[in-house]
Order: sequence, then structure tokens, then C-alpha cells
Amino acid sequence: MKKLKIGIIGVGNISAFHIEGYQKNPHAELTAFCDTNEDRLRYMGNKYGVSRCFTSAQEMLARLPELDAVSVCTWNSEHAPVAIAALNAGKHVLCEKPMAVTVAAAREMLAAAEKNNRLLMIGFVRRFGNDCRILKDFIDQDSLGEIYYTKACYLRRNGNPGGWFGDRSRSGGGPLIDLGVHVIDLSRYLMGNRRPVSIYGAAFQKLFDRPHIKTAKNYVASSAGEGKQDVCDVEDLAVAMIRFDNGAVLQVEASFSLNIKQNEGVLQFFGTKGGAKLSPELELYTELNGYLADINLAAPTALSFNGLFEAEIDHFVDCLLNGTPCRAPAQDGVEIMRILEGIYESARLGREVIL
Repeated sequence: MKKLKIGIIGVGNISAFHIEGYQKNPHAELTAFCDTNEDRLRYMGNKYGVSRCFTSAQEMLARLPELDAVSVCTWNSEHAPVAIAALNAGKHVLCEKPMAVTVAAAREMLAAAEKNNRLLMIGFVRRFGNDCRILKDFIDQDSLGEIYYTKACYLRRNGNPGGWFGDRSRSGGGPLIDLGVHVIDLSRYLMGNRRPVSIYGAAFQKLFDRPHIKTAKNYVASSAGEGKQDVCDVEDLAVAMIRFDNGAVLQVEASFSLNIKQNEGVLQFFGTKGGAKLSPELELYTELNGYLADINLAAPTALSFNGLFEAEIDHFVDCLLNGTPCRAPAQDGVEIMRILEGIYESARLGREVIL
């Protein structure tokens, strides 16, 4: 079977998961790296044995027509221009989440993919977790019935990564677009990918990146370019209520900085036949023989990051080589951008917005 020639655009922290996923796939061959940070580019090239390294995505695409596909792992504001350039050069694209920083840019990416007849897959990696697979199996078997309400939180007490993550011009926002995007997409995916119709959101800049705290942050993105001149102009907490076209509602909370006891990552699904909670173990709540019943599965059901990105990469490669329908298509990326942009707009206006 053909080996796909792969380029990586942006070799910061997240790219390592893509790189190692491709290395483990027998049908993929790492061909080139690209990054504007020459020191980081040199380091990653040496670490992974990739000699063809470029500081310009346009140059890489022009000089390596043999590339079949690229992973886009840049900061968020570069997702759209880089992905569009790659699609126009005839490459398939796996783009990290969030798809873009505006709905307009996301739609331009989708249009470029359709115009060039290339796959544009979005890196909604939580769709490839074992927890998602098991819960989706229960949902598909109608164990929960109609899911009409979902609560999702991804909260850090002191976890602003610094660097470009706190710079809105590059990130597009704070914890909502960085963390919230994961739980919003996973919730919507498990609820049946319904269309969002209205949003009420709020965003707060109260604690920022806690520069006065003497203890270390509990999350640091070492390749995010942290420095003494860091900007922090993003929200530190965002909350929202999202209504879908079938009447179901999703409540979301996401924070970098919040006065809580410990970090939290919990998703709860409420249906007419049962409920489910990922925290991170999967628990089910239902009725059996006229009694309320809690179900803890015998097999491990907690999210495992071991193999998570590998499963995503394997699926991308499978789609390209075998025509397998994409599990995280660009159309879903556009819908998530509609939600994210709607939350920020509602927060700015102080009222509900209709999408």
C-alpha cells in the first residue's frame, strides 16, 4: 500500500502528538517540517530525523510537490491562511482545533477544501477517546433515550499556559477557544451533532494569568514562547448556554484561572431513559426493574491519552487511502466556530444571540 508523504506546519508542543502518530502508522512517512521559530525547527528536525525543514509554509508547499498531506499545528490565527494555502496546493489537511478564529475564516477553509477536492479534517481528538467510543455505543443503543440537557466543564485553577495562548491576536480567545472547544465539540458530537440556534454567554477578565501568585502554574506550554513581555488580554472564565434546533441545551464552563479547590473536567448527559457522567470514569444512571440504578462498568472507561492522537492520525490516513468517511469533517468545525463566535458575541453584547 502507498505511503503518504506528510508535512508538519508548526512544530510546537502539540505537533509532537501528530509526529509520533505518523511515525507509528506504517502507511505514513514524515517528509518535512515548517516553523517560523528557527531554533525550535532545528531542534525538532534533529529530534525526529527530518532534514527538510522550512521557515515558510509557502516555500515548503512550492518546493515539495510530492507531499500528500499536512498537519497544521500553528497558533490559532494561522490555521486558516496555512490550511487554505495547503489545500490550494493540492494537499489534504488535518488542522488542529479550533478550526479558525472566526466563522468567516472557517468557511473559507471549507470552500478551499471543496474547490480542490481535498479532505480537511479538524483535530477534535476527544472524538477518538475510549470514553467517547463506549458512551456513544450506549447512546446509539438508545440507553439514554432523548438527551435533552448536557453540562460540560473544563476548569483550571491556575492554568494559563502563557505565550501565544494569552495573546488574543494569535489565539482568538482564552479558555473558551482553547479548552471549551474540546468539551463543546464532544458534547455536541454525542448529542447527535445538532445545529445550534441560540446562545447566551458571558466572559470574565478578573484574575488574568495570576502574575502575583508565587507558586508555579499547574499547566505550562513550554513551546508557546513564554517570555517576560507576554500579553494576557484573553478571558480567564467563560460560561454559556447553547440551545440546539431540537430544543436540547448544553451548559458550558471553561477557565484558565478560577478560585476553585482543584481542576475539573466533567461532562454530564441527561436523557429520558438514563444519564451519564464522564469525570473521567464513565458512570450511567438509569432505572432497572422499577428501581433507580447506578451502573459502573467493569472495563476501564476513563479517558486514556495513550493512543488518543494515534487513533486520530490513523483515521486521517485511513480516510485518505481507503475513502473512509471522515469522523471529524470541516463542516463540524464550522458549526463549532459558530458556537464559539456566538458565545463571545453574546458576552460582548450582554444578551442572547440568535445564530
